[in-house]
This record gives sequence, C-alpha cells and structure tokens, in this order.
Amino acid sequence: MLMKINPILQIIIMAATLDTALAIQSPTGLVIISGDKSVILHWDPNSESNLAGYKVYRSPNSGGPFVAQNSSLLTTVGFCDLSIGVINGQTNFYQVTALTTTAQESLPSTTLATIPNVFASNNAFLDYIQQANFDYFWYSANPSNGLIPDRMVNSSAPSACSIAAVGFGLTAIGIGIDHGWISRTQGVARVQTTLNTFLTGPQNTNSSGIIGYQGWFYHFLDFNTATRSSGSELSSIDTTLLLSGILYAKQYFNGTNADETSIRTMADALFNGVNWTFMAQGTDKVEMGWQPTTGFSGFGNWVGYDEGMMIYLLGLGTATNPLPASAWSYWTSGYTWATFYGESFVPFPPLFGHEYSHCWVDFRHIADAYMNSQSSTYFENSRRAALAQQSYCIANPLGRVGYSSNVWGLTACDGSTGYEARGAPPALNDDGTIAPTASGGAMAFTPEISLPTLQYFYSHYRTHIWTANGFRDAFNLTAQWYDTDELGIDQGPIVIMIENYRTQRPWQLFMQNAEIQRGLQQAGFVSLPFVALNIQASPAPSSFTLTWGASVGRTYQVEYSTDLSAWFETLNGEVTATGSTARWTDSAPLDTQRFYRVFQFGSP
Repeated sequence: MLMKINPILQIIIMAATLDTALAIQSPTGLVIISGDKSVILHWDPNSESNLAGYKVYRSPNSGGPFVAQNSSLLTTVGFCDLSIGVINGQTNFYQVTALTTTAQESLPSTTLATIPNVFASNNAFLDYIQQANFDYFWYSANPSNGLIPDRMVNSSAPSACSIAAVGFGLTAIGIGIDHGWISRTQGVARVQTTLNTFLTGPQNTNSSGIIGYQGWFYHFLDFNTATRSSGSELSSIDTTLLLSGILYAKQYFNGTNADETSIRTMADALFNGVNWTFMAQGTDKVEMGWQPTTGFSGFGNWVGYDEGMMIYLLGLGTATNPLPASAWSYWTSGYTWATFYGESFVPFPPLFGHEYSHCWVDFRHIADAYMNSQSSTYFENSRRAALAQQSYCIANPLGRVGYSSNVWGLTACDGSTGYEARGAPPALNDDGTIAPTASGGAMAFTPEISLPTLQYFYSHYRTHIWTANGFRDAFNLTAQWYDTDELGIDQGPIVIMIENYRTQRPWQLFMQNAEIQRGLQQAGFVSLPFVALNIQASPAPSSFTLTWGASVGRTYQVEYSTDLSAWFETLNGEVTATGSTARWTDSAPLDTQRFYRVFQFGSP
C-alpha cells in the first residue's frame, strides 16, 4: 500500500534538504594545471566558521560518476593527484566540495577538465615547476594580513609566519603576474595588505604583542595576529630577506595609480625605518639577533661568507644611519679560499648561503676587491660551489644511497633526525639528506646540471616529494625518509632563480634600486670590463669563432643572447688567455640568431 505524503509537508522536507545542502558554500576559484602524470588543483578558501575541510572528486566523464580522491579531509586549498588514474593523454574531470564539522557537504564546485602529458620541452617543465612552487605563496598566505607560513602542513592550525618567506613571496608575486598566474590587480592588493601589516604593526621592547623593534622584525610571527611568535628573535638576516622582497616590489609596481604609488611609499617607509646602527651597536659588525629579555647575548655577528652578505649590502646602501664603509672589510675578513674537486672558491657548505643574496643581486659583471684579487665574481663563486657539490655527490665519499650526478643538493633542511644545516664540500652533517631547493636555487648558476636534477627528482621521486605547492623540503634515500612539509624559504629560491635563469627580470628590476647601488659602491664593487670582439664563421657547419685581444693569464667569460634582453653564460665559455689573442668557438648554436659578448674577470 502506497503512503500518500501531504504536498505541503513534501515542500517542507525538500526545503530542509536544500538548507542542509547549502549549509556550506561550494568552493570557488578552482584552478587546474597538469604535468607529466600529475594534476594540481587549487581553489579559494571557504570562509565559514564551521568549515572542516575539502574533498576532491574525479571522473573520466564530464557527467560522472565522480569518485572521492582523498581518504581524509583536506585542510589546505590544494590537491595534487598522482594516482594511477592520472594517465598521460587521458582527460579527467574534477570537482571540489567543502564539508562542515558536522559532516554536511556542499554542492560540487565548477567542474574542470585537464589532460596530463609528457612535458613538451624544458620550458614546459620549468613552467609547471615554477607555478606549483609559486602557488605555495599565493594559496598559503593569510589574505587578511599577507603573512606566509614558514611551512605548509595539512593541518587546521597553520605554522608561524616566516618573515623571510614573506620576502621571497613578495618577489614571487611579480613573477606570477608576469606569467599570468594571477592578475596585476590581485598582486597589487596582496602586496598592499602585506606591506601595511609590517608598516602598522606595533614596535617596542615588549616581549609579546609586537611585530618588531627599531625597524627590525621578529623571525617568526603568529600567522593570524602578526605579532611575535613565542621565543622568536629579532632577526637581522630574516628582516633583510623581507626587505629584499619589499625593494623588489617597489621596482615592480611602478604604475602611476594610487595603489601602486602607495606600495612604493610604504616600501620606502619600511626600508628607511630600519635602524642599522642599533643592530651593529654602533660598530661595523652586524649582530645576528636580539631578544627583548637578553638583548644581543648569545647570537654573535655576521662575518665571513654566507647568506649574510645581503645584510651588509643593504646596510651600507641605506640613506638613513648606514653602516660604516669598514663593515665590508670586516665581513670579508672571515673569507677563506679553497679548492675542492677542481673548483676554487670561497666555501660555505650549505648551498643556501650561495643562493639567497643572488635571488635579487646580479653579481655576474661586478666584483669587490676580494673577488678581483681572485679573478672571480660572487656569481662565479656560487657556480663553482654548486659544481663542486655535484662532484662531491658523484664521488660520494661517505657512501650515501642514491648520490649521483642527478641526486645532489645539500643545504639547510629537514631530515629524519630534524632540521639541520647540511652541506658539502667540505662535508657538513651529510647524512644522505637531499633538498630540491639546493639544485633549484642554483638554476641561474648551473642550468646544465640543475635542470636535469630537478627533472630526475620529478620523474623518479614524484610520488614521494611532489605536491600541489611544489617540491617537499627534503628526502633521504639512505634512511628511506621523505619529508611531509613544504617550506617557504625553499620554494622562494626555486621560483626566483628559475626566473633569473629564464628572463633575468628579478635581477633587472632589483638592481634599479638606489639602495643596492649605493651599497655595492660603498663595498667597493666595480664593473668588469667587456672586450672588443671579432667573429668569423668556422669551417664546420653552423659554428662561429670569437677572437679578442687578451692579456696572458687573464680569464674571460663568453656570454650569448638571442634577443639582447637577457644574457647567458655559454657552456665551457670560460677562457684563460695563453697569448695576446684569445679565442672561443661555438660549435653548434641551436638558436637561429645569437649575439655574443665577452667580459674580463678582474678589474683592469
């Protein structure tokens, strides 16, 4: 016997069902990109207070059925599909839903489709790598204050903000705009929010409820309140990395409208508000940190070659209370010159020390007194350090599992035994842990080894270390350990140094800042001379020989360009003259058009 339902009651039941379905809104802003056997999705965060997380659904057909791809709820707004259902050349359709704390599920988002494929070129691979690592900064940020978490964890409680990650992220925003990943309007709004957070945050000697002191900022900030994270120090290096991103934004956002003008005004106020004399205690030695309870005690100062180079360059270049010119001599007094695996350079075992300052400063054609005395540059120094580290991993003196020409990259990173500065040569805490940021951050120095290494990481270890936000921090084949987190100070150098390799635009923009130009001048940097060239066709097909007047024993570097907007070092293009004329042959240029130039190491 069929039961009849009162039509009015039926309408009430239908309305209640609809209310339940709409208790939480469908995710919006869904974005999808795909690479070789992987698909990345991102979406805008839901704002409901009862949000528990998200589910991602996939189907081979636009009409379904759609099957959930994550067994547990996602608490971050990104998902990377690396399952066996992701097949190159095959279309898949995706939807995302949001769920409440009482397990009510929203209606599906807009359906998006994508077709993963083998990367068509090196540029296609780099596009995918850059965008995924950029997404860390765009989607992990707190939109209300612009802060970037130190690390991405699949948790409802974000990590503290790393102010260094914010500096990298401000630079990544410009790169994202240039590639079309976000609009300029979106980028402007995010940068304005970020700079305003640091400009208006309270500064005093209190131990809590403040963002900094004397214009310097605390290393870690609470992600939501933008105030000092418990126990964090006022950090000179992390503030400097933040300032580097701020100065980049000042040059990038050069429009005449009110919003971009305000970015430049805030950038100037933040940079000029830093009291360099305070952090140097009136000397030429910059302290590493300061605590509101113990002061400078226990931190030490910056001397010798490492990531601290940028502190002195900006401190010397400020128009307000600059460091004395003698500060650079103090800094370089801690240098050593050594040879490892046939490469002579100033060593610092973890590669991040060779990379951070180079994200912004173009050291290719300038040198200070120390580098001129060694007929080198800081760019060349970093190039040799990366080459030597690869050679160390090939030699593998400690017998670590997997080390090879395509498995190298030792730097500060997580490990199976915790976070530690790892590096070589000389070996420092080498326990077999490899960090993709080390080789990715060396891309502008050594593309011939960095690109194949990243490709190898992706093709061989993708299922362990590739995520919606790029590469995970580290892995260790000896311990069969793979990190679970991505770090902002890892993703930043990957995004920026790939861009410096491809277009050199971050260098070009940052070097326009008067602050860095004054700092380089005060530190005694001079431009290296370019030489007059002769070029002629060689007997071999499609080859050319360059000749130039030279001094015996002098070293020269050959560079090429296809459009005169960006210049690249040629492989094996370093020439030491043995006579009054030097020569170099490009045996098989792949481009239809090439321009050449040659500069001399060492000032005249």
